[in-house]
Amino acid sequence: MTDNDPKYVGDEYVEEDESAVPEEQKQLEGLFDLVLPPGVPHTLIVDAMEKFNLEVSTRKCAVKTIDVDTDNLLILRGELDSVNKAHDYIFQKMSEKYNYKRK
Repeated sequence: MTDNDPKYVGDEYVEEDESAVPEEQKQLEGLFDLVLPPGVPHTLIVDAMEKFNLEVSTRKCAVKTIDVDTDNLLILRGELDSVNKAHDYIFQKMSEKYNYKRK
């Protein structure tokens, strides 16, 4: 909308630029999330966070349990390569402790 266009009631609520991206979303560009299932030991989360330079946050996710409410699950957020390495690291450590096997 330019200054020369006719103005109508409610125009003040129209976004100036349809392609405008909120500041919060700009900060998350290029970052990926690794959702951690309930039960991952906090020491393992801290180790992965420090080793791969990731930040911890939460995300609402639907978890298939008895009651199907959304839960705030922990996530590790960072660059794709770091997130993938953290995933493999956590899986390896959990496999060693609980004898997990890949299918």
